[in-house]
Amino acid sequence: MSASDNTGGIADTRRFKLLPAETLTPEQRKLYDAIRSGPRSKIAGSGAAGAGPLGGPFNIWLRSPSIGDCVQRLGEEIRFRSSLPARLNELAILITARFWTSQYEWHAHCRLALEAGLDPVIAQDIAEGRRPAAMNADEATIYDFSHELHETHGVSDATYKRALERFGERGVFDLIAVNGFYGLVSMCLNVDRTPLPAGVPSPLK
Repeated sequence: MSASDNTGGIADTRRFKLLPAETLTPEQRKLYDAIRSGPRSKIAGSGAAGAGPLGGPFNIWLRSPSIGDCVQRLGEEIRFRSSLPARLNELAILITARFWTSQYEWHAHCRLALEAGLDPVIAQDIAEGRRPAAMNADEATIYDFSHELHETHGVSDATYKRALERFGERGVFDLIAVNGFYGLVSMCLNVDRTPLPAGVPSPLK
């Protein structure tokens, strides 16, 4: 999650209001410090970057710091140490964000996907609910597996075979994990009604 959510004076739609660092319990502060010192804090615009309250889903996770710490550590593994190349990992995140119509998640990760080398046409097609036509074989495998998993709650033998042959068992598990984790993130953001940065229109219909 990598989009700052400073509303710049716009009405705050959050259900989980931002928690100033000075109000945190010791357990919350431990989680706060772990996120602030982790790799997400190095990403410009991240809800973990800069001073002040945590943004994005991190603010929500502070409400249950022991579970929140498990979640943030899992997310760090999936985000930064997956066997899948960053472009394909981010592609799976976009497919998940589109499935959940998670505006904040899409805004946070579309830029990262493009920076990792994803064709903007592919991202636009997914945003508009179309199967992209311009994908290479790896991208098509990621798309079909992820889309099928969300829509049918499983994958066909043919789709599984393609993913297994290309990415191996570790890659298949990493692909399941990124879809599942960002489903959780999208649920958090959607329930919270986490706002987009000031002046940013909703990217998904």
